[in-house]
Amino acid sequence: MPGWPRSSPRAGLETAEQVRDDRPMNSTSRDDQKPFGTYAPNALQRAVIAAAHGSGLKRGAFRPWLSRLVHLCGSGPIDATYQGASFRLHHLASGTERGALFNPDYNLPELDFLREHAPPGGTFVDVGANVGTYAVSLAKHVGERGRVIAIEPHPVSNARLAFNAAASKLTNLTLVKAAAGDTEGELMIETDGDNLGASHISTTGGIKVPAHRLLTILRDAGVTHVDALKIDVEGYEDRVLTPFFREAPESLWPRAVAIEHLEHKDWLHDCIKDMTGLGYGIAGKTRSNTLLVRKQ
Repeated sequence: MPGWPRSSPRAGLETAEQVRDDRPMNSTSRDDQKPFGTYAPNALQRAVIAAAHGSGLKRGAFRPWLSRLVHLCGSGPIDATYQGASFRLHHLASGTERGALFNPDYNLPELDFLREHAPPGGTFVDVGANVGTYAVSLAKHVGERGRVIAIEPHPVSNARLAFNAAASKLTNLTLVKAAAGDTEGELMIETDGDNLGASHISTTGGIKVPAHRLLTILRDAGVTHVDALKIDVEGYEDRVLTPFFREAPESLWPRAVAIEHLEHKDWLHDCIKDMTGLGYGIAGKTRSNTLLVRKQ
């Protein structure tokens, strides 16, 4: 059964943030200024969500319809638990947040793979962290002695991630409000349609955000080793990973990588092939991701 907040306490300690941009990003909605538990689902919403959790309705094709039905039963986001962490899920305009709300096993093979290779006390890096379904869940897993670096440039997404981390009472998550790429400076990102999770680098318009090489981000964050890394940047994965593996010392190469391959047609370099040439083996594949482990 889904986990619902029983009360409305204020979220815990502020998330530890590394904000690489000194310009204000006015991205926190009124919804995210209210304490976690404010948007606990009502009885009708709970019934719809529970029905999805216990049936094939949790699959992707049904989730937009379920989202509209839940909205008809009560407007606003939904406060719930996902993978042991607290989330405010703005499900109407975010495929990722719909997945976390209606499917308790959403991205579970990838999460299990990353948990296996980032043990308690370990370090996890999330490139393209969105609202934190990976980063916040892994931060709960690695615990207070561990560390998570969450890299998310979109101001709406990183504001939601910060809220979810605070609601989950995390103190081990560093939020980098910038894009990872092959340059130092700025990039443009835009969102197609109403799916926030599909935001991508653009050359024609959108929101201007700071950009840094992954090696720069990790060095500035004081990271000395990476147990596991997940990357999902909508076809820009090669622009992040190719310069990183070319420039970073091998001591900083992640032990395990989960890379989204759905937009591989946009790559300039086959970064999965490059990684296998550097000593990584393919441990598995899901519909969306290739899972790689560095050979010892």
